[in-house]
Amino acid sequence: MTIRFRPLDPLKDAELLHAWVTHPKAAFWMMQDATLDDVVREYTAFAANPHHQAFIGLVDEVPAILMERYDPAHLELVGLYDPRPGDVGMHFLVAPSDTPVHGFTRRVITAVMAELFDDPATARVVVEPDVSNKAVHALNEVVGFVPEREIEKPEKRALLSFCTRAQFEAAVGVTI
Repeated sequence: MTIRFRPLDPLKDAELLHAWVTHPKAAFWMMQDATLDDVVREYTAFAANPHHQAFIGLVDEVPAILMERYDPAHLELVGLYDPRPGDVGMHFLVAPSDTPVHGFTRRVITAVMAELFDDPATARVVVEPDVSNKAVHALNEVVGFVPEREIEKPEKRALLSFCTRAQFEAAVGVTI
């Protein structure tokens, strides 16, 4: 299985994204009622923001992952923690599937983290999943994230967690 990432195209990828973010399994993405136009508008705004990038992850060349990287000093976490140089915020979503593959999501988050740490400027990855999203907390732990504390965001109560390059490498047994 090979996983690679390409920049998201808000117009070309809109129908694909719409199906993913409105699926019941994507409830924590908070776009359940989004229209196709809402998705285009949201991701066009992201594309125009210098502090946010979105990517489609291709698994054996088939679109299966949405990955977002953002600068937490400018988006999402402003005023909620003290950012450090090299901090990168991350969100990821695995496309819904009728035939789940055991260990697939673990491979996905490992590939997402490797992609983020492939940039030498990335020192630490920051995430803020919903406190009730226990599945993502377990996945985060597998790749080296350490929870720091719960924070209150406008849209949710979140678990602020961090993963340094060294923590990731130790957790997955690779050197990046």
